[in-house]
Amino acid sequence: MSLLQLAFTFFYIGLFTIGGGQVAITLMQQAIVSAGLISQEQFYNMIAISESTPGPIGINMATYIGYELYGVPGALIVTCAQVLPSIIIILIIARFLKSFNDNPFVKGSLAFLRPVTTGLILVPVIQVIMFTLINPPESLSVLTTLEGWKGLFNPIPIAAYGVFVFLLFKVKLHPIGVIILGAVFGIVFL
Repeated sequence: MSLLQLAFTFFYIGLFTIGGGQVAITLMQQAIVSAGLISQEQFYNMIAISESTPGPIGINMATYIGYELYGVPGALIVTCAQVLPSIIIILIIARFLKSFNDNPFVKGSLAFLRPVTTGLILVPVIQVIMFTLINPPESLSVLTTLEGWKGLFNPIPIAAYGVFVFLLFKVKLHPIGVIILGAVFGIVFL
């Protein structure tokens, strides 16, 4: 797939992603993994990294995939292609918002899109669970033993998670501070 084809693919994904970046993950997987550009395991690693970096996951994924396949120019072009449909649609909606606001067809369409969006968000969640726990790749084959499952549900990271949630919601520590503490914890203890 050429850079132009990749940009068009992400323009298409951006155009039909109603409901946010989580919905885009399903479309990206169908377009990128099924085309053989990256493996399923690479794709799920990209999801994890894109979730943990600041910004919308759909844009983070587009940037990451563009960079992996075509370097910095690929990252810039693919990210712009992902965002461009949203910008165009927002400008059109802003222009005609008053006339659309009370239209029963618009209200009905939005009511219909809510459950569809929920389903599209649920698909990658189920796929990641099945990929990592039920049908793990060779890198996670340790999960087929009892020791592997103990490693997955290690009490130390679970306790750390509880501490981080407490710091985030009760102490009101800034999320960046929690991310930094989590990174330090992972480097030191895991």
